[in-house]
Amino acid sequence: MSNNLISTHAKSFSWAGFFLAKHTFENGSSLYDFCRTLDDIADENTSLDSKKQKFNKIKKDFIERNFENPLIKNIYNLIKKFNISEKIVLDLFDGIESDIKESIEFKTKRELLVYSYRVAGTVGLMMAKILKVDSKIALRSAVDLGIAMQLTNIARDVVEDSGRNRKYIDHDFIKIKETLGIAELFYKSSFKSIKEIPLVNRFAILVARRVYREIGNNIIRKKNLENYNNSGKIFVNKIGKLKQTIFSIFDLFVLIFSKSNIHLTDDEHMEIGKEINLNERF
Repeated sequence: MSNNLISTHAKSFSWAGFFLAKHTFENGSSLYDFCRTLDDIADENTSLDSKKQKFNKIKKDFIERNFENPLIKNIYNLIKKFNISEKIVLDLFDGIESDIKESIEFKTKRELLVYSYRVAGTVGLMMAKILKVDSKIALRSAVDLGIAMQLTNIARDVVEDSGRNRKYIDHDFIKIKETLGIAELFYKSSFKSIKEIPLVNRFAILVARRVYREIGNNIIRKKNLENYNNSGKIFVNKIGKLKQTIFSIFDLFVLIFSKSNIHLTDDEHMEIGKEINLNERF
């Protein structure tokens, strides 16, 4: 298991990862290391030219399959082992690259959804492949869960993003709650297809979903912008994670009796589909 980036940056993933089979967690950790390395380039406190240079070097290594770069070797090992489309990884590169700018300001819901797919829906899709999910319906739900988590991140990090000249959504509590409302739609849409995940790993995904969703609930509990601004990084503490883990046991039984795979995000997927053909990624 890789303890470096997982333990430092992904406490929610690390908590849920406790419930994954060991080899699955190791593969998930390898994927996370790749994704986090790219994300850190966009966020590091260096010049824009330095960020672009580092990013372009990794992207070039990926396109040219430079296996002397261990990061590239590891991601291609996952691609080969789990039949992951290279288009998904290139979508991730596009998402990270869109953050390497002097300033960012989204004007439309489509921009928000496409960005969320590129930087997080892609990760959900690749993780689903690692979990040996084959159903297109379930893979679509994996995209939904990734998007839900990213929208939660965006709603949580408005103040921090503002300091980086990034305006994904307005610094307004109504807009923050509206974004979490869209996230909730994606969380709900992701739920029933989780039963397509092999049982040995199913509970871990339910826990991750519950814990991240609770971050959004904690944001809403701030009630107004002043409280939100003064809260610092909003997270779920250990007691909260334990509670959500217990609720996930209930979810596990609910899944046994669930039959419908109706998606609640058809309109949102149509917006994403205007720029990206998701069927080519499945």
